[in-house]
Amino acid sequence: MKPELSVVIPVYNEEAGLAKLFARLYPALDNLAARGITYEVVFINDGSRDNTPALLADQYRLRPDVTRVVLFNGNYGQHMAILAGFEATRGEIVVTLDADLQNPPEEIGALVDKMREGYDYVGSIRRKRQDSAWRTYASKAMNRFREKITRIKITDQGNMLRAYGRNVINLINQCSEVNTFVPALAYTFARKPTEITVEHEERSAGESKYSIYSLIRLNFDLMTGFSIMPLQWFSMLGMVLSVLSGGLVLLLLIRRFVLGAEAEGLFTLFAIAFFMMGVILFGIGLLGEYVGRIYQQVRGRPRYVVQTILEQSSADLPDAN
Repeated sequence: MKPELSVVIPVYNEEAGLAKLFARLYPALDNLAARGITYEVVFINDGSRDNTPALLADQYRLRPDVTRVVLFNGNYGQHMAILAGFEATRGEIVVTLDADLQNPPEEIGALVDKMREGYDYVGSIRRKRQDSAWRTYASKAMNRFREKITRIKITDQGNMLRAYGRNVINLINQCSEVNTFVPALAYTFARKPTEITVEHEERSAGESKYSIYSLIRLNFDLMTGFSIMPLQWFSMLGMVLSVLSGGLVLLLLIRRFVLGAEAEGLFTLFAIAFFMMGVILFGIGLLGEYVGRIYQQVRGRPRYVVQTILEQSSADLPDAN
């Protein structure tokens, strides 16, 4: 029997916090089961180098009826792990959850209740973020900037506690994008999206796997993967600079014939030249982001490689008779 709810949890080097996650996740889901909501939990081990795979295997042996574990052969990133989890799910409602307990598992029920109202995508907004101040402000600024570029309205893009309908999951599973941002991709497919407010807690153990560089790369994937507006903006900037440069040349020619040769403006010309070179290099880098994504896509390599899947086979299921 297919479960109504599938919970997808990507895991990378989380051995310090997995025991706390198990202790809160399964009771929360068992409470939903008491309400008649059948469930499964799909863990995706994203190439962890610590004892995480063994802990996930132990948990599978404890609860094989509701637990499945997908083991990657390497590290492919959080969003590739989520996509692998989507392909493995069977539920009509799919909820993504981080393994660090910053999003309480007890909030899953609120997302399920909202989905049952007829929505096919439910995002979440952290009521009181427990991140550092710089990360909170940076995230809010990037959210506003991203919305202007992509026209995708996600209030809290850094929060992975989200629910997706089966219609959205099926469409995502048909995609073969190498670089993507799962919540934004789902938003483009959703017929009736909405958001709710949820609690947010401090990380239970370990450290965040997202460095500043990783966050910058993630936002590049988001903006270049869902909009060509940055290229359009740069094209318009190039036209404006061309007009200004032509005006400057004309002004210098007039000054040359009216006032004669001058040496005082040499450093001004250097400054203008360096500014133009900076703009050109930025444009080349921006174009390179798009070309690089095309290059990765046309190679046709697998987005991830699954080493093994721990799941209960049909032969192991109890006989309905």
